[in-house]
Amino acid sequence: MADAEQPIPAEFTLALRELGLAASDEPLTGTPLTGGVSSDIWRIRTTRGTVCAKRALPRLRVAAEWHAPVARNRYEARWMQVASAAVPGVAPRVLGQHDGLGVLVMEYLDPAHHALWKQRLQAGEADVAVARAVGDALGRIHAHAAARPELATQFDSDAIFFDIRLEPYLVATGHRHPELASVLHALVAQTQSHKVSLVHGDVSPKNILIGPRGPVLLDAECAWWGDPAFDLAFCLNHLLLKCLWMPGARAGFIACFDALTQAYLQHVDWEPPVALERRAAALLPALLLARVDGKSPVEYITEAQQRDHVRRCAGALLRTPPARLADVSAAWHMELLHR
Repeated sequence: MADAEQPIPAEFTLALRELGLAASDEPLTGTPLTGGVSSDIWRIRTTRGTVCAKRALPRLRVAAEWHAPVARNRYEARWMQVASAAVPGVAPRVLGQHDGLGVLVMEYLDPAHHALWKQRLQAGEADVAVARAVGDALGRIHAHAAARPELATQFDSDAIFFDIRLEPYLVATGHRHPELASVLHALVAQTQSHKVSLVHGDVSPKNILIGPRGPVLLDAECAWWGDPAFDLAFCLNHLLLKCLWMPGARAGFIACFDALTQAYLQHVDWEPPVALERRAAALLPALLLARVDGKSPVEYITEAQQRDHVRRCAGALLRTPPARLADVSAAWHMELLHR
């Protein structure tokens, strides 16, 4: 975050004024926030208080050519409202959403009281209680939404989810691994066919704050009515990858993996938990592979040996799909032992 405040972009000024969050003659200044690849995000000071505002970008800030509809923060705002109804405090409070300008305004959460989970993991802090709280919150959100199928009409974002998640992660990875393309395309079809609850789409430690009331989930730009197994697999994927980033905390990260899984599965009441777990377990190795060979590789896996580890383990699991998530973590651990 830059120290000095500066004039904010015109779209943000107009959106705040039209949403009634700032006076027409009020000078607005702010600070751009860093870390995202898909949106411009600003901390903005108004006479009524400090807010956080974001505007979706049509082209994401990654090396690969990656475009996405800017209307996606309409669904993000709706996700935040549904999630907050399920688990109060699990998402920032929505202050306003300007459809025409693509600007979402929400409460600003002070970093002094909200630690980023990714930073804690980077420091080697494998806190099982935090992982359990994340799994519990995610499971409660999915159960709440699954019991309200009428919500599906508010999340007609199939095309956005494909453009932001399924194509850059699974389809693009299939181009790099043609021998696995049929398996990856089958996982795309499986994910698209189980439309049973509200999916966040980017449940990653970089999008999870650890606050005084528990985890707070950010950046639901991929919000979609679809398969909740995607969210579970997407989050667990990061805990496995962190084993390569911070090898000294490997055992703790695996313990977090198990705790998050168990806390989540106890809330699965919309279908047999074993069915959802099987889909998540099949999807997880594809997401592992995508984070080295898809359009959005993780920035901390930089060595060829690490990438080869991911390819060997993920490839084997894609060829022989596991039934349980514990099978994936066990295979990952065994591969690490033989590096």
